[in-house]
Amino acid sequence: MRTVRGWFRDTAGGLPRSFWYLWTGTLINRLGSFVLIFLAIYLTRERDFSAAQAGLVIGLWGVGGAVGTTVGGTLTDRWGRRPTLLTAHLGAATMMVALGLARPLWAVAVGALLLGMFAEAARPAFGAMMIDVVPEKDRLRAFSLNYWAINLGFACAAVLAGLAAEAGYLLLFLVDAATTLVTALIIFTRVRETLNRPAAPVTKGATAPAGALRTILRDRVFLGFVALNLFAALVFLQHISMLPIAMVDSGLSPATYGSVIALNGVLIVIGQLFVPRLIRGRSRSHVLALAALIMGVGFGLTAFADTIWLYGLTVLIWTVGEMLNSPSNATLIAELSPAALRGRYQGVFSLSWQLAGASAPILGGLLREHGGNTELWLACAGIGAVTAVAHLVSGPARERRATQLRVAGAPVAPVTLARTPAPEAAEAAAASPAEQVRVGS
Repeated sequence: MRTVRGWFRDTAGGLPRSFWYLWTGTLINRLGSFVLIFLAIYLTRERDFSAAQAGLVIGLWGVGGAVGTTVGGTLTDRWGRRPTLLTAHLGAATMMVALGLARPLWAVAVGALLLGMFAEAARPAFGAMMIDVVPEKDRLRAFSLNYWAINLGFACAAVLAGLAAEAGYLLLFLVDAATTLVTALIIFTRVRETLNRPAAPVTKGATAPAGALRTILRDRVFLGFVALNLFAALVFLQHISMLPIAMVDSGLSPATYGSVIALNGVLIVIGQLFVPRLIRGRSRSHVLALAALIMGVGFGLTAFADTIWLYGLTVLIWTVGEMLNSPSNATLIAELSPAALRGRYQGVFSLSWQLAGASAPILGGLLREHGGNTELWLACAGIGAVTAVAHLVSGPARERRATQLRVAGAPVAPVTLARTPAPEAAEAAAASPAEQVRVGS
């Protein structure tokens, strides 16, 4: 009993109350995240769109998400985390219902574009708020717990969505909108603004928000990390776009796809609480490389799947890679983000997911139609292997940058020197706190 109690304390103890409100909002929102899971099947079976048209619609969701994360990142730093989150959630709930009622292809496409914009505008604000409220020493635990909540909700949503789809696809959109509104209500009533606005001019040498884009574009280490995440996301997001189409082509029902993809969430719910202890103290570059390789193998084996059991096995394999990737990614992006530009850095990093969301279904659909199912999944394996090697090569530079920002942002203690026969002015200067530039937290 003491061991279990100690494990629970090490895993979830000591985290601030604001984090748990955010965690609860994440869980509720993900419990109703029906639409994106079944959007490809909905478009091809209910609306009779082709695989290429379905890929285009899902791609437009990603395009809207790219705009949303960019605008959301800027608003997060200028307007505030809380109002950005509220606006994004309210807009997403509205567009969720509109997309469910849309019928012509153009209306569905516009609805997906706007829904992606609002839904993903919340991502930078949420990430920045999570970093704001959780101390650096607890972030690995906090991000793992949040990821656990995401996948607990996802596992339940995948199964429930399969059942709800049998009753009518419009129900998927309505429930998703309702849970989004509940999340907005929790944030509005329980979470205060966490953006610390400087009362005085920025200290000389600090990064000025006005030059945010220029600063980010010069940050080659960070942009390299974003590029690698883009390639990993191109592979990972095939589980939303091409995997359901492949399973339907194998004669499996939408409900079966929901059950198989739910294995992803179930495995993460069971294992993610133990991942932080497993990877603690290990090289993040090695962990990220291994994660990319495992995800590539898992998706590559989909080329040979034709039964529910084989599809389930591939999902379990690439889920292990996802479990290793997520907490390492989250802690690293937190350490690579200067505090003054935290929202924008989160936005640019999220942009890699949105670019992948826009291009993965389109590229996957084209490759599948013109090359074949086998070629698509083997290409995923190749991308995973290349990404793994790139993580090993670029990892040391990322860790050096993270260390530099950590040192620059650390509080500087006053220096007290022993009395010497020095002039009084020099003695006073030596005994005063050193001027500090707070770049990170």
